[in-house]
Amino acid sequence: MKVKFVLTMDDVVVNDQTIDQIVLDWVSNVDQQELMEVSHKWISTQNFLTDRMDGLTRVGESSLTIEPLEEGANAGL
Repeated sequence: MKVKFVLTMDDVVVNDQTIDQIVLDWVSNVDQQELMEVSHKWISTQNFLTDRMDGLTRVGESSLTIEPLEEGANAGL
């Protein structure tokens, strides 16, 4: 299924530079299992972002929105 991810990070430090807000969005094809794994890791891993992004040392607040996208005219059926 095609989904849109929106990652919002506030009060961020990247390479010793403070940034008020960063918003990243992308579209990806994922299956239900992959979606559940990402959601679980996001909720259960304290340093989910700083462990995965080079130069990122601090995130004050963050949110991840996952939105399914319709594919074709019959997507809602």
